[in-house]
Amino acid sequence: MKDWLGNKATVYKTLGASNHGNGEREANDYYATEPKATQLLCDIEKFDSIIWEPACGEGHMSEVLKQNGYNVWSTDLINRGYGEDFFDFLTCNIKWNGDIITNPPYRYAQKFIEHSLDLINPGNKVAMFLRLQFLEGNARGKMYEKNPPKPIWVSRGRLGCPMNGDMNRKSMAIAFAWFIWEKGYKGDTIIKWFN
Repeated sequence: MKDWLGNKATVYKTLGASNHGNGEREANDYYATEPKATQLLCDIEKFDSIIWEPACGEGHMSEVLKQNGYNVWSTDLINRGYGEDFFDFLTCNIKWNGDIITNPPYRYAQKFIEHSLDLINPGNKVAMFLRLQFLEGNARGKMYEKNPPKPIWVSRGRLGCPMNGDMNRKSMAIAFAWFIWEKGYKGDTIIKWFN
């Protein structure tokens, strides 16, 4: 497929489609969150004092949350030198009395959202840093009907999620947003902008 200039795959690469990029994706879908994205979230949303970061990677998000006064439990499937516990979040059955904030592996993002909502109490929040494309899809549409995000904060400027946490190689080709669920919320989703 060519774009109007005759280049191949330009549209897919711009959109960040994983199966059309030049290189291989990271084996465990580890694309760290630029710390600025988490600080901006702290500036626009308030959370429970206790937060679980279940895909903590090297702690880029957890450290910013701690600097903003939150008590953060950092876990991950893989030990990258940061975190207190290492296990599969999607198979755990821990009832969590707090909020959950993370940038999940994209291929498991919907499962992370649904599982997070199962683990928290009514009134608690789930915040996920996701590609704006996550608004699309039939399966996601059904999830949104059942559990609508309360706000979705769309970033006006591009924020990076570099592969393997290499903050020197930030790709800015993908639009991201903070999707915020409050368990039990059944109203309309409000789109807001930040950054």
